[in-house]
Amino acid sequence: MSYAIGARVKLTRDVPVTADGRAAGLGAPGPLSLAGGLVGTVTGAGPASAGTTGTADALRASFEEQVRGARLDSFATALVDDLRQRVIAATGPGAGFAPGTGYRVRFDNGFILDGLDESALTPA
Repeated sequence: MSYAIGARVKLTRDVPVTADGRAAGLGAPGPLSLAGGLVGTVTGAGPASAGTTGTADALRASFEEQVRGARLDSFATALVDDLRQRVIAATGPGAGFAPGTGYRVRFDNGFILDGLDESALTPA
């Protein structure tokens, strides 16, 4: 489903905010996530970067959820970091995840996320 500028939308799942500011894009996931159910307004739309489709987002989010909060020694931490980079590379450009429409949404709490794909949104 596509959304017009000004449409009220709600997040369907938790969306990690990446280090480069794009919502669930190709950057490294940051420590901040916006919770599913958060309501906002679409302020822009355009072609999304490759790798920001729902399947790629779900794969990365699943990996982060499984390793988040784990207390690991330095060797295990290095292994997890290597796996994280492999997951990001496997869902990046040229990996079979076609780009879709990316939306810029201003949420009621003041956050603005760019690059949200349609699978992360539902009408509010």
